Amino acid sequence: MHKPRTITLALTGASGMPYGIRLLEMLLQNGQHVYLLYSKVAQIVAQQEMSMVLPSQPREAETFFKHLFRSSTGQLEVFGRESWFSPVASGTSPADAMVICPCTMGTLAAIATGLSQNLIERAADVTLKEKRQLILVPRETPFSTVHLENMLKLSNAGAVILPANPGFYHYPKALQDMIDFIVARILDHLTIEHQLIPRWGEKK
Repeated sequence: MHKPRTITLALTGASGMPYGIRLLEMLLQNGQHVYLLYSKVAQIVAQQEMSMVLPSQPREAETFFKHLFRSSTGQLEVFGRESWFSPVASGTSPADAMVICPCTMGTLAAIATGLSQNLIERAADVTLKEKRQLILVPRETPFSTVHLENMLKLSNAGAVILPANPGFYHYPKALQDMIDFIVARILDHLTIEHQLIPRWGEKK
């Protein structure tokens, strides 16, 4: 059995919150240690897209998700937006990887230019400077030239740009199948085992 990894998961205010929540579920179900961060706008999007009220206080959020995913074996720690003494804020205690899902263009731009004005941006900056894996999942269309230049800059810096563009070769029959396609690709890059969708060439 593989040793659990520590994954920082950040939810920002782009459309696509079901991707982030499903990823959190799968990470915890797989026994991983998750540091969870989310922005104020992410709370608004979660309410709008999923009728989910994300608590503002970290302790309440931990209780909320532990109840929601009660059968999970993973460990969850939630940090507030001003938790500057949390592990994610320092290169002396970096997570194994970080995923921002969904990722706004504003967050992506801030990371590309080295800004660290909030804990999510700081955690991403730490991830890059410590040469850890950073996966950004933008959900925007179309991309402007500015968006593309920022993504290229981050790709050159070592980040993985994984847009929320589901494929159809697995014959999705429901919305959950399309969500799982993207979550499966993220888990693949994190080298975390899953059975969400059949792989290319596998028999269904």
